[in-house]
Amino acid sequence: MKYNGLKGMEDILPPDIAAWQVIEAAARDIFSRYGFQEIRVPILESTDIFIRGIGEATDIVEKEMYTFTDKGNRSVAMRPEGTAPVVRCFVEKNLQTLPSPQKFYYSGPMFRYERPQKGRFRQFYQIGAEAFGVAAPSIDAELIIMLKNLLEAIGLSGLNFEINSIGCAECRPAYRQALLDFFGDKLAEYCPDCQRRYETNPLRILDCKIERCGALRKGAPIVTDYLCESCRKHFDDLLSILNAFNVPYTLNPNLVRGLDYYTKTTFEVTSEHLGAQKAVAAGGRYDRLVEEFGGPATPAIGFAVGMERLVTLLKEKQSIEVPSPKVFVATLGKESELEGFRIVETLRSQGIWAEQSYGGSSLKSQLRRADRLGAEFALIIGENELKAGKAQWKNLKVKEQGEVAIADITALFAITS
Repeated sequence: MKYNGLKGMEDILPPDIAAWQVIEAAARDIFSRYGFQEIRVPILESTDIFIRGIGEATDIVEKEMYTFTDKGNRSVAMRPEGTAPVVRCFVEKNLQTLPSPQKFYYSGPMFRYERPQKGRFRQFYQIGAEAFGVAAPSIDAELIIMLKNLLEAIGLSGLNFEINSIGCAECRPAYRQALLDFFGDKLAEYCPDCQRRYETNPLRILDCKIERCGALRKGAPIVTDYLCESCRKHFDDLLSILNAFNVPYTLNPNLVRGLDYYTKTTFEVTSEHLGAQKAVAAGGRYDRLVEEFGGPATPAIGFAVGMERLVTLLKEKQSIEVPSPKVFVATLGKESELEGFRIVETLRSQGIWAEQSYGGSSLKSQLRRADRLGAEFALIIGENELKAGKAQWKNLKVKEQGEVAIADITALFAITS
């Protein structure tokens, strides 16, 4: 019987994995410069942390989470996003006792049951960063600049940075009421989801991607018109810092994000090359979430980057160099094969990627395999070479060849590597 993978659960194979490794290496490098340390949280969490953190009336909780009851009769969920688990860990392990700010990053798979499409799968991967303990807008700016530096480090440019402020618990009620008044007149014309959101969280109507709803909400109240003095100052100061560092951005008053935990700053990075689902990265402040999880009042901000979408853009922008062996050792005869095995292991111990033939195939077949693997050099050892203590080498890239003493092979390739 032939088995197939589940829909929306994709295998990641060479050569595509090379693009993933480029992004992951760049993230580790850039994040470490800003003092972010890696944190790893479980894939499975209690369902309650996502209901509490993301919001019961969000699409993720209502429609998209993979949840089940385990053998202990507990409701558990495969994580649909990374912030809630990190906050759970922060509170549970009392990480607020560390020097402030506490900066962490994570990477790994997330799970949402939604229609697979370009750059969007049911098992998808994110790299995220979270910073705890700083209320000043300078940390908002730092994360946005760090994200910009990451995207530029992997060769991406021309992306759109969209920014908004959605206020706080003090000023949002007045804005919520203004939205209720605006949407109430034509509520029956909105999609069923937006009609439901009207009762639970009317801000999320601004986030609806249905074209009809987008047309109906034209002229809706703008959230920044309702900001309290504190939120207004925070937002203005953030924009001043971004301007000082020449970070290009667009103000988007409809950028409310789909999760309930956001306060004040929200931002998104988008590309026009990804179709309808064009967000590459997104994030914002969540100053109340740590307290809601039972911890002390702690300001916080973070973002997450969609790996599949970055890979799509990266492959469109540039060709990714696929790793290949430095040396392929081809041998003829039993004794030569054993000597070749010894040479390969010695080269590997020196940090050189070396491959060998298996099973004594013809020299022509071995060299064909070396070429298919993309090896830079082929090293040939037969009975005559073994008796003379020498090997023939060929540079398969520039078509040069020569002879080297077997005792000097490791030194030769260490110099050329």
